[in-house]
Amino acid sequence: MTETSTPKPPRAEAKPSHATWHGETLTDNYAWLRADNWQDVMRDPALLDADIRAYLEAENAYTASVLADTEALQETLFQEMKGRIKEDDSSVPVPDGPWQYYTRFETGQQYPLICRKPREAGHDMSSEQVMLDGNREAEGKPYWRLGATAHSPDHRYLAYAVDENGSEYFTIRIRDLESGADLPDAIPDTSASLTWAADSQTLFFVRVDDNHRPLFVHRHTLGAEPTAAPRVYEEGDSGFFVGVGRTHSGAFVVINVHRHETSELYIIDADTPTSAPRLIAARREGHEYDLEHQGDRFLILTNSNGAVDFRVCETPVSSPDESNWREIVPHKSGRLILSQVAFKHHVVRLEREDGLPRIIITATDSGEDHAIAFSEEAYGLGMSAGFEFDTKTVRFTYSSMTTPAQVFDYDMSTRERTLRKTQEVPSGHAPFDYVTRRIYARARDGETVPISLLYHRNTVIDGSAPVLLYGYGSYGISIPAGFSTARLSLVDRGFVYAIAHIRGGKERGYGWYLDGKREKKTNTFNDFVDAGAYLVEQGFTQRGRIVAMGGSAGGLLMGAVANQSPDLFLGIIANVPFVDTLNTMLDKDLPLTPPEWPEWGNPIESRTDYDLIKSYSPYDNVLPQAYPHIFAEGGLTDPRVTYWEPAKWIAKLRDQSTGSNLLLLRTNMEAGHGGASGRFESLREAAREFAFALKISGKT
Repeated sequence: MTETSTPKPPRAEAKPSHATWHGETLTDNYAWLRADNWQDVMRDPALLDADIRAYLEAENAYTASVLADTEALQETLFQEMKGRIKEDDSSVPVPDGPWQYYTRFETGQQYPLICRKPREAGHDMSSEQVMLDGNREAEGKPYWRLGATAHSPDHRYLAYAVDENGSEYFTIRIRDLESGADLPDAIPDTSASLTWAADSQTLFFVRVDDNHRPLFVHRHTLGAEPTAAPRVYEEGDSGFFVGVGRTHSGAFVVINVHRHETSELYIIDADTPTSAPRLIAARREGHEYDLEHQGDRFLILTNSNGAVDFRVCETPVSSPDESNWREIVPHKSGRLILSQVAFKHHVVRLEREDGLPRIIITATDSGEDHAIAFSEEAYGLGMSAGFEFDTKTVRFTYSSMTTPAQVFDYDMSTRERTLRKTQEVPSGHAPFDYVTRRIYARARDGETVPISLLYHRNTVIDGSAPVLLYGYGSYGISIPAGFSTARLSLVDRGFVYAIAHIRGGKERGYGWYLDGKREKKTNTFNDFVDAGAYLVEQGFTQRGRIVAMGGSAGGLLMGAVANQSPDLFLGIIANVPFVDTLNTMLDKDLPLTPPEWPEWGNPIESRTDYDLIKSYSPYDNVLPQAYPHIFAEGGLTDPRVTYWEPAKWIAKLRDQSTGSNLLLLRTNMEAGHGGASGRFESLREAAREFAFALKISGKT
């Protein structure tokens, strides 16, 4: 690493505060960094306490000074990444009745244009209608994010939800596509979950409570006063969140009440939007289910009757209660059914087995199944149902770590696939220049952990290369081995890029998730460390040459492995890291705490859960030891991982670390959990992170 003269890092004043849980006194020297008025700050960042703001800004200035010698590199990386993006890109149009809908970007612009043109127009752009220009809407705003859009069934209106400070308080507006003007009925404080009824006059939406929890479903009629919108459903348990949608058939509005491992659904006939919601199956702990509609039946995706990796049942629309569910796709251990979509004559399901996704098509009349096959040993796969129910076409997107994304339309009857788009890399991309592999590390308990690898063909695999090892491992979220243009900037400079598919995700089935949560959470951390050690053992790198990277719950992973095995890692990049785990799970007023208890445990009610979380909570387990270089990033208006978590963590690391490595904090003062909202500004954040990795590895 290049030595530079930099000022000393800021020191957060230790102001001990005390709390008692289960007879134990907890002392938190940096609790003062938590804004007591956090709900107000989420809506208006200017309300942040002046002392806290001054500290965060001092940290930002220090981080900028430390990375000042990488400014030219950051600009080079940014231009490389930007050069790989087709600036005037457009999505493949999706047909719906007389129109085809799509999103496109214009050269030099940050935000999308939501567009449509007549179905018969084909490639002719002369009849395009720009329904919403994100660049115009975002003009003059430091942050602007489009959360959701939905056009009405009669194609007259566009409902859209926007967040203007990163706090995920969305405002829903409705645009008249004939006049181009917004109706006066703006709806604030929503979660961006919305759907239309069949009459194109009724919009269902979800409002959040004072603690930012989506708990209320409302029904708004165009022209009525939004504040008087009738409440259709109210969730009384703050541990559950609520969303709204529609079946693919469009026949039913669905109210989805859910938390980790438990769900409950209600339906409303889309033709009679004022009718009362009808319960499908009452919630019970550990039962997850979802539904689709086809003809006179519902198709239920469920883990009932011990179906850990899910099965599919059918039930009559007229009597959908659970006693009438009849199995049509049995449970198969290790084959996780991720989702399903019903069309008029086919049912499509997305599955994952042996760590790889696949699409299964079932013809409704014959019951015959077939799979869409792929040849690479590691890849990413996504499925899009489109807007239309009576169609033979399903769309999917395929990519691998060396193959740019390809969009295919697949004829479910003829089994013919048509390539509609290949991701363009304007600056050039030669897949043969890169190697992608899938290897398996042996974890300390004997389990095998998949690792996806990408490196340049000219990189010598003799232990000298640095590795960027990415991980997440929570909530059952699987990290696909898909294509990324940004990571090529590291790989082209001699890095090996690796993804550890650790327990806590669902890469190897639902059991892979269960083996990485609650009392088994430490498997997630152990898997990541063991994956890193395996890369050393196999000669991909050396101990102390690995830069670990993860965000949100993956940031918890970063903090835990830094405590457990600091000498394995050269550096750690932690984005919006959930590192103050115990204090957050003890604070029932924070937005996500009650819904998160099933994932982590409830330390308020259970001493066992308290002890478990305390045993790995990164902030609570910082030790007097030499830590790797660490770069932590937070967002001031983040309602998911509050800004004070990384701030407190870095402050405590500075107090306890016995080494001299960099311990950096950067807080985005104009954004939340997702970072910068514009497509180019997000690349600048990636360039800064990669410059940090290159700086500490001596690759600048």
